[in-house]
Order: sequence, then structure tokens, then C-alpha cells
Amino acid sequence: MNRRQFLTGTAAATLAVGVGGIGYGFAEAGDFRIERVDVPVKNLPAAFDGFTVAFLTDIHHGPYVNREQVAGIARTTMQLQPDLIVHGGDYSLREAKYIAPCFEVLANLRADFGAFGVLGNHDYTHGLAETRAGMRAAGITELTNAGVWLTKGGARLRLAGVDDLWRGKPDLAPALGDCTAADACVLVSHNPDFVERTLRDERVGLVLSGHTHGGQVIVPGGRNPFIPSAYGEKYAHGLVAGPTAPVYVSRGLGTSGLPVRYNCPPELTLLTLRPRTS
Repeated sequence: MNRRQFLTGTAAATLAVGVGGIGYGFAEAGDFRIERVDVPVKNLPAAFDGFTVAFLTDIHHGPYVNREQVAGIARTTMQLQPDLIVHGGDYSLREAKYIAPCFEVLANLRADFGAFGVLGNHDYTHGLAETRAGMRAAGITELTNAGVWLTKGGARLRLAGVDDLWRGKPDLAPALGDCTAADACVLVSHNPDFVERTLRDERVGLVLSGHTHGGQVIVPGGRNPFIPSAYGEKYAHGLVAGPTAPVYVSRGLGTSGLPVRYNCPPELTLLTLRPRTS
């Protein structure tokens, strides 16, 4: 975060304090919501119609999101009984000491089709080796510039992931592998700006992203004063039309910068895949 971004974020948080009080801002930051969303995927086989994906991103376990909060996220995820669990990166915040405890909790997550995840920018700055070790220990398959085939009822679905846009080196080719134009493909990219800057491959039918936190603070009138995206509010939150594929952007589960949210609660997402009809 540069000085201008910090000042912008501080101004937004100050406004949130004036409007709703700092107590509310802290309380909302710790009160995640379940977002249930049907998402269309190009070429999705009938066998995967209704397939559910729990998408957890930007947990940021650290000084503002404690272990019990992460455990609550894990318990709720298991109650949703998703077919698949996908992690969107940024597992910790500030110090490497928070990484292993986060993954110790996430290790309790189970789904019939497994758990997969990508890296976020904070994972590079707070402890890359520790994060990768934690993912392995928790049974989370890392999808950094890699992909896997999920099979169901004789049909297949490509689940792919790319490296973080800011800190890593995204490479789509190995992620898509032998995916063809007739296949269905869901791509995980921590930063949604990858879609605008790089993604032009029409084999990708849906992108899952986090990173922006929804801006954390939405002021009266619906404005997001601080969104870490070169494309402003376009990729703040929700299902967005990208240049070649729809993108679902989660508000994320934690906070960074300032530990407050206003009109922008944390989000645990349960996505239901549906065939795209047009």
C-alpha cells in the first residue's frame, strides 16, 4: 500500500467511524455472511449441474482475525457440505507466526472432491515457504499455475489456478493443460485484475477471485473509496462480466490495512455451478 492509498483508506475508515461508529466497524469485520450464488459456466456438463463450491479467500488470520474466528469459518463451511473447497489466497496477515495455526484449523475441512488453493500477495510477503508447507499439511492441493481434472458421472471439469498477479508470475498455459474449447473450466486467480490484463483464452468459463475485500468500507451512496484494483469498483464484489469470462469476486473473510468494515461484511461463498445457456 503506498502513501496515497493509505491516506485514502484512512479517510474512508474515518468516514465510517463518523457515520456508524468504530464499534460497528469492528463488529461487522468479525461477522461473516454466507453468500449463496448460482454461477453460469460455459460447457458445464449435466453431471456437474448443481455442483457446489465453498470459496474461502482472504482469511488473513492474524492480529484482527483470531484462531476461533477461523474455526468458526471452518465449522460453517462443513455445515454447508460443499462438493469442493477452494481457497483464494491471503491466508495470514503481518507475521509468519500466524500461518501454521491457520492451516491447522483449515486441515479440518473435507469435501468429496477435495480442497485446492492458490497464493495471494500477502502469502509472498508474510512467509511463502511456510504457507506452502501449511497448505500441504492441511491437505490443500496448491494450484499455482497448475490444474486438475474433476470427474463425475463420466464427465470432466477443469479446475485451474494461476499465481498471484502482484507478487508471483501467473502462467495460464500449464494451468489449462490439455483443456479443449469443448471443456468446462473454472480458474482461480487471487487478483481479479489478471482477467483484464492477461486472460483472453476463451476456454476459461468462470474465474474465482478475492483480493479486493469489497473495498471493506462502502460509504453512503454505495461508493467504495478504497479498492486495490486498477479497474476501480468493477471488481469490488459479486459476479462481474470480464473480457472473456464471468468473474465472481468475493468480499473475503478478513481485513487488511485497517481492521474495520462498513456496509461490506466478510463473506463465505457457496457457489452452485449451472450450465451457461447463452
